[in-house]
Amino acid sequence: MKTKNETDSLNDLIILVEQKRAYELELLKEQLHMVAESLDPLNLIKSVFHEVVDSPEIKHNLVNSAIGLFTGFISKKLLTGNSHSSFKKVLGTLIQFGVTNVVSKHSDDVKTIVKNLFSRFSK
Repeated sequence: MKTKNETDSLNDLIILVEQKRAYELELLKEQLHMVAESLDPLNLIKSVFHEVVDSPEIKHNLVNSAIGLFTGFISKKLLTGNSHSSFKKVLGTLIQFGVTNVVSKHSDDVKTIVKNLFSRFSK
């Protein structure tokens, strides 16, 4: 009778180990699926995009660059207008480049100046 109990306990232990193995195999499959999803090129692009959008420093830099580009474009249009002169076009492009760089590097100062100008003109 002693061997019967040992055999039963071994069978029970084998069943438990097989169940554990099946459970761990299922977990491994799920993890493999998650890794495959995360390595999908579209998902990689999405995650990078979300990191860029959620980063306050990058947002600040994008806003500064946009302000710089806008002021550079406006300064070129004010200087050259609809001129057909090649010299004016080249000079306008150089000024646009310079204004864009200066404004994007010092956009906080430009924002302060523009706010002060708007407050003076609104009075």
